[in-house]
Amino acid sequence: MDDYHYSPQDSWEYGTGRTDPPKNRTGLMAVLLILVIFLTGIVTVLGVLNVRLFRQLSAREEESELSISFTQEETVPETVPETTAPALSGEEFSLELRSSPQAAPNIPQEGGLSLQEIYARCAPSVISITTESASGTGVVLSRDGYLVTNAHVVEGAYSITVRLSDDREFPARIVGRDQVSDLAVLSIDAADLTPACFGDSDSLRVGDSVVAIGDPLGAELRGTMTDGIVSAINRDVTVDGRTMSLIQTNAALNSGNSGGPLIDCYGQVVGINTLKIGSFVDRAGVEGLGFAIPSATVKTIVDQLISQGYVSGRPTLGLSGETLSAFYQHYYRLPAGLLITQVESLGPADQAGLLPGDVLVTLGDTAVNDMNTLNAVLSACEIGDTIRATVYRSGKQGTVYLTVEEAKN
Repeated sequence: MDDYHYSPQDSWEYGTGRTDPPKNRTGLMAVLLILVIFLTGIVTVLGVLNVRLFRQLSAREEESELSISFTQEETVPETVPETTAPALSGEEFSLELRSSPQAAPNIPQEGGLSLQEIYARCAPSVISITTESASGTGVVLSRDGYLVTNAHVVEGAYSITVRLSDDREFPARIVGRDQVSDLAVLSIDAADLTPACFGDSDSLRVGDSVVAIGDPLGAELRGTMTDGIVSAINRDVTVDGRTMSLIQTNAALNSGNSGGPLIDCYGQVVGINTLKIGSFVDRAGVEGLGFAIPSATVKTIVDQLISQGYVSGRPTLGLSGETLSAFYQHYYRLPAGLLITQVESLGPADQAGLLPGDVLVTLGDTAVNDMNTLNAVLSACEIGDTIRATVYRSGKQGTVYLTVEEAKN
């Protein structure tokens, strides 16, 4: 013991290490797990949104420059066949507009019908139309199976089913359709239909009483009648780059009413309902603003569709497309433009060598970002005009020349 010397550095504590309890990291792990799940969800959503455009653009990767040539397209299912001449009774058909008396003021007048009488008289002439992707309403034109509806109701349809007021169902085929007027003529194999009586829309006045019959929001509510007045006549409305002169009404119209009749107080069809302005102006919708194609226009279009399958003088380039979003432009390093999604066989675009997946950048001196702009440019063209177009493909831009042709479908 005498040899031991105490040092201040000596410690009387045992070297057992830290005795504090370990920290709980469960909260941190939970936050990290939530973050991983959130990021995985974002990646998954972006992958789903991009898969279609990726497939279209990947098909162009092996092409190093813009190639203007004919290509053999892979056979795809055809849409509903369109006829080019009357194919039912064999008799020449022409829509008849009966002479309409001065429309009745909002007081009882000789010849005017009650709402109940209008419905009883007109409902048998109203039909329901369904396709694999849409539904709408139509009007019987003739006893032997001609029907009229909106062109957008049957656009791109592979099958069309018509349901009559007595619940009979028939497959229908397209006789002809016209996108500019948004009208289409269908036919079914029937010989005992109740045709509607069409009046002359040129006799309408603002304030005239009208009703609409149709399938608002679908066939579940088919045969619904709503009433109102003519709010305006010769109202110019621009749709898809084209201006249409329409009847404005406050009769309640919804998506399923498309193609149905607008009827005056005498039970005569004075218009074919086509759209509700709230559907493309405001997400919240606008009440009391519906539109119908005047019967005078319907007669002109229907007679041509039945006699020849198309309306003379409609310009086309034989292509359709969709807008390229800012995300797609940035992600795939693409220019702003119209992504071509469909090219009509042997049409102007096909003959110029354009393919689905190409991006139409300009048409003439106009930058093209959507179908509305393309249609607006076409509306100023004559059949046979040649238009210069700038097209992007596989990292390069090139110039092609498209000749405007007459649309015949």
